[in-house]
Amino acid sequence: MQVKPADLSSRLAGKLASVYLVSGDETLLVEEACDAVIAAARTRGFDERSVLYVDSGFKWNDVLQDVMSMSLFSQRRIVDLRVPGNKFDKEASEVLREYSAHPADDTLLLIRCERLEPRQRSSAWFKALDKAGVIVLIWPVTVAELPRWLSRRLADAGVKLDKEALQYFSQRLEGNLLAAVQEVEKLKLAALPEPINLANLASVFEDAAHYDTFVLIDAVLAGEPARVSRIVAGLRQEGVALFAILGFLTSQLRLIQSSRKLPPQRQRLVNTFLKRLGSIEAIDRVLAQCALVDQQGKGQLLGDAWLSLESLLLRLAGARLPSLETQLKYLKRA
Repeated sequence: MQVKPADLSSRLAGKLASVYLVSGDETLLVEEACDAVIAAARTRGFDERSVLYVDSGFKWNDVLQDVMSMSLFSQRRIVDLRVPGNKFDKEASEVLREYSAHPADDTLLLIRCERLEPRQRSSAWFKALDKAGVIVLIWPVTVAELPRWLSRRLADAGVKLDKEALQYFSQRLEGNLLAAVQEVEKLKLAALPEPINLANLASVFEDAAHYDTFVLIDAVLAGEPARVSRIVAGLRQEGVALFAILGFLTSQLRLIQSSRKLPPQRQRLVNTFLKRLGSIEAIDRVLAQCALVDQQGKGQLLGDAWLSLESLLLRLAGARLPSLETQLKYLKRA
């Protein structure tokens, strides 16, 4: 049975399933869901827990031996199976289908992994787990969804913000869920008059949006010009070197050119970017524009290199702005 993350707690209040699969790319939310399963199991007498990692040399048949063997220390136990990425091969399929058909009465099998691909979610082993236990699919919280997600978090913590303060809170966090949880706890302890307004929030709120170049490039790939502009301003204010950003941008562009296999979530961003760019061949022109920004930064061309870099990043994110190449004749030194 597939259960939404928000409904997991109420589901755990009833009878526990034999198998739980928690899948997603939001590490914090995956960890919290797994912690909730473990906590519920402990209240039912599952006192022992063994952790298995699917790494090099791992044999899925060892899972069967582990879950079917009698514990020496506890009548009930949890087998916490951690699958890096989403590596479920033929052997995994056979083992999971076999176990799902005849799960052990004294064992709760908890499987955690990254986001599963559509073909995996239609596979025989997935359907077997769906029939035998509970599946929790956790999807990334987008920037647009963050205010609603924050509202639920705040409500769970017994904290209420007014509309303006919630909007400010969401913008400053920039999708950093771990920071969001920490800041909610801070607000809970602050015991401010509620609903908390923007002035009171700003007085205790520390900027949790750690603007680094990786976050910036993600915003570019996702096509979020407004966010790109905010991050560039944050990086410049923090004293990050222009050449550090430019170097990371060019390295990421060359990585995309190499067609190297990327994690699913990042590959989706790259596909969105390439569709907006028109073709992978267009990256050569972008690299040429990066070279012009580099020359500006070194004083070989006239103009503000930071403004040119921001303009380039905004164009890559989808904003309609003139290319630096069109201004080249005005930027050359006499």
